[in-house]
Amino acid sequence: MFLYALRRLLLAIPLLIGITFISFLVIHLAPGRPGEVVTGDLSPESQRELWQLLEKEYGLDKPFHVQYWNWLTRLCRLDFGRSFSPDARPVLQKIGERLPITLLLNVVEMLIIVALAVPIGVYSATRQYSAFDKVTTVFVFVGFATPDFWLALLLMILFGVQLGWLPISGLRSLNWEYLSFWRQQWDFAGHLILPILVATFGGLAGFSRYMRQSMLEVVRQDYIQSARAKGLAERVVIGKHALRNAMLPIVTVLGLSLPGLIGGSVIVESIFAIPGMGQLMVQAVFERDYPVIMGNLVIVATLTLVANLLADITYSFVDPRIRVAARRGRR
Repeated sequence: MFLYALRRLLLAIPLLIGITFISFLVIHLAPGRPGEVVTGDLSPESQRELWQLLEKEYGLDKPFHVQYWNWLTRLCRLDFGRSFSPDARPVLQKIGERLPITLLLNVVEMLIIVALAVPIGVYSATRQYSAFDKVTTVFVFVGFATPDFWLALLLMILFGVQLGWLPISGLRSLNWEYLSFWRQQWDFAGHLILPILVATFGGLAGFSRYMRQSMLEVVRQDYIQSARAKGLAERVVIGKHALRNAMLPIVTVLGLSLPGLIGGSVIVESIFAIPGMGQLMVQAVFERDYPVIMGNLVIVATLTLVANLLADITYSFVDPRIRVAARRGRR
């Protein structure tokens, strides 16, 4: 297993370089220049002069391959460069400020989704075509068909504007500093309720459907029928024999969801004005802030490759047959 993981990591290096090269090329081919948002009110002559200064300052006047090589050499030193925004702060510093809140949002979201989706999917599969299964099927269709931004606006209008129960933007109230400790914690938690609810709604629908379909395929297998014929309790058959094998597709989906923990939810963070990674990425795209965009893309691409490796390794712990097959392959 160690040699397999090491080989996968070594093969991931050229793949990561290829991803960064294509991303770097696409970003530079996109219309617009860095600083357009800042220089939008200047005269054309002043804009041209300022663009020339910016291009010379950040090395954008050099050929494409030179720019990419310079960026790649800095990346090998874990230096993502400085932002093109007026503050010119290091990219890692800007990402470090936004990362904790994005991780908090997405980790809580994933925990809620998994904690609810697995039992819902198992219960629906073991009671196929029951009233519960039909209700959850309708919920899945509604969850898939409901856009996040539309649901967010409806909840903001209902709970924030009309009822006034929950805040609708930011992470803290204006009078947060004057609140007691426990009221500060409740205020912070109250700001997270609507974003987490919106982000969880669609994900719960998808995960519960994956779990239901996987469980339906497993319970039809011969070894499940044999376990029932031996007189094992249904709880043991489902919980011990069927559930572990049915979890394999969920492990794959969870592994692919790992990059989203860092990349953030762009729509949710933008609508609720949450200063996370998703909002930072949107701002960087509008401002043509190449270092920030590439920093986000490198982190997400790296996590995607690592997530695939972790999913493959996790398979062997979930399903013992994979470990047996791997040993036979080495022989």
